[in-house]
Amino acid sequence: MTTPTTPDADRTATDRSTTALVLIDLQEDFLATPGLARRRAGLLAAVHWWVGQARRHGAPVVEVRTVLPQDPATWALNMLDDDSPVALEGTDGAGPVSELADVDTVLVTKRRDDAFLGTDLLDVLRAHDVDHLLLAGVATQACVAMTAASAYAHDYRVSLAGGAVASDDDHAHQEALRWLAEEYRQHVREPREGWPTA
Repeated sequence: MTTPTTPDADRTATDRSTTALVLIDLQEDFLATPGLARRRAGLLAAVHWWVGQARRHGAPVVEVRTVLPQDPATWALNMLDDDSPVALEGTDGAGPVSELADVDTVLVTKRRDDAFLGTDLLDVLRAHDVDHLLLAGVATQACVAMTAASAYAHDYRVSLAGGAVASDDDHAHQEALRWLAEEYRQHVREPREGWPTA
């Protein structure tokens, strides 16, 4: 996939999309797992394609990163139980993947799977007057699914960006997509369908 390069300098506020592209945990620590390392190139090519679509439609691109303090008392329970924290503040693993270094985003940091929990994500979305979220990132059954379900609770329509959502567990990935579709009517939007406009 290639990223469209057509500038949107002529767009006005009334032209802007009511959909925001939300990128979740596209960070070195998360993409270093063997299953995601194998998918990295294709995943990030798809992310770039959707970023291009967002730019063409005047849509905001919000990047949500997990950043945990060094203090174990702040870690999620599974990380604490296993003594295996990821995305620790100040480490390379907490940083964005190099392939997205040129993408201009609104940054939101989180400490838990749900990108709304204890963050300013809701304020960011309201400031951009969006009512639909297109989610991309990892992992499908964890941070993507928890954020999608929370978005539903905040009355946002949600779609999953085709090709740009992934997990290192194929079964968990498919089950999460099935659950989101059946429970919350949140479906995968394939690139052939283009940018959501309603």
